[in-house]
Amino acid sequence: MKFTCQIDIQKPIDELVELFTEPENLKEWQDGFQRLEHVSGKPGEVGAVSHLIYIMRGKEELIEETLNTMNLPHEMSGTYIHRHMSNTMKVEFEALDKETTRYTNHIHYTQFNGFMINVMAKLMPGMFKKQVQKWQDQFKAFAERS
Repeated sequence: MKFTCQIDIQKPIDELVELFTEPENLKEWQDGFQRLEHVSGKPGEVGAVSHLIYIMRGKEELIEETLNTMNLPHEMSGTYIHRHMSNTMKVEFEALDKETTRYTNHIHYTQFNGFMINVMAKLMPGMFKKQVQKWQDQFKAFAERS
């Protein structure tokens, strides 16, 4: 399953990327985010592996992130592995003018593990896009008030 979400944010590209790349800021726009634990590689560089820890439905969940490309302020990509699914995400930032930046997510779910998540992916694929768009909307609100 592939999809793209996009939003324009009233913030200069460099300021926006700075907010986006600060791990402590994830709690400001990603529901349930608790902490980032660095596992290997140099943080912020290609090949770095981190564990993103969330509270989901009342319990702790881990998502493993591996950075695949890092060309900020323009783009970055990573692979994300959770016990129920795996996906790749490419994030792009484009300066539309001095004060406005377009933030785009390209998501590609590559694997679903388990009967229920497979059923959900087939019957309700829009819920995956809706979640990404929600986090983009929340990031916009956070960035514009920062």
